[in-house]
Amino acid sequence: MSAPERIPPRSVTAADLLAQGELKVRGRIRDASNAALFCTVAYDGEEASCVYKPVAGERPLWDFPDGTLAQREVAAYEVAAATGWDLVPPTVLRDGPYGEGMVQLWIDVAPDGAELLALVDAEEPEPGWKAIGPADVGEGKTALLVHADDERLRRLAVLDAVINNADRKGGHLLPTADGRLYGIDHGVTFNVDNKLRTLLWGWAGESLTADAVEVLQGLRGALGGALGTRLAELITAAELDATRARVDALLAAGKHPEPSGEWPAIPWPPV
Repeated sequence: MSAPERIPPRSVTAADLLAQGELKVRGRIRDASNAALFCTVAYDGEEASCVYKPVAGERPLWDFPDGTLAQREVAAYEVAAATGWDLVPPTVLRDGPYGEGMVQLWIDVAPDGAELLALVDAEEPEPGWKAIGPADVGEGKTALLVHADDERLRRLAVLDAVINNADRKGGHLLPTADGRLYGIDHGVTFNVDNKLRTLLWGWAGESLTADAVEVLQGLRGALGGALGTRLAELITAAELDATRARVDALLAAGKHPEPSGEWPAIPWPPV
């Protein structure tokens, strides 16, 4: 599918374009687990490409209330926006051709972007890489799955811990030509139970950076104000309380979380 012709200029924000623009379905993203439609959206002379996930196309899950994934995607964007790290593409909840759903700005992935994940035939990662764990590569053999020791990934690992992301796969990491990194597919987030499942375990147990601590302190305040009010429109009161508790726990520990052992630590398939 083609990339967006242009990102909306400052005179028309991405949020305005996504929320108020005319949405036209151009095709279906077939490798998505729920209905995901590739669309264009036009408003006030501006046009961009986007992804539209209607609530009607969500598959029921045993551990999440039906019809709530789109709201969780928007909630994840709201938290990400509050960090100032620009890790999630602009995302809104709106009506569309197939009813209410999540609409997110399409991100064009750099074809020659830096490698973020790798399989290596070694017991320890090389400098610049962090170990995730052993992976079965067939014929009774294993290799070490590693991810880059990249500050953008480290920030995303903190965000995932806050939103309790149960599905951080390699395919959900989108590096761009201008050096940014976006995370997508945040439908299974904000559960009250600890369900953190991710490929970004390389910093588990390590101290949080000063930058992360400052951001978490800001989130704690925002969750008691405007951000908390906004999230209350998207997730339950219990889920909002659990989000506040996760931020408090991260600040109290001062470290990246480690696998709980109560839930599979790595998503399957990992990519």
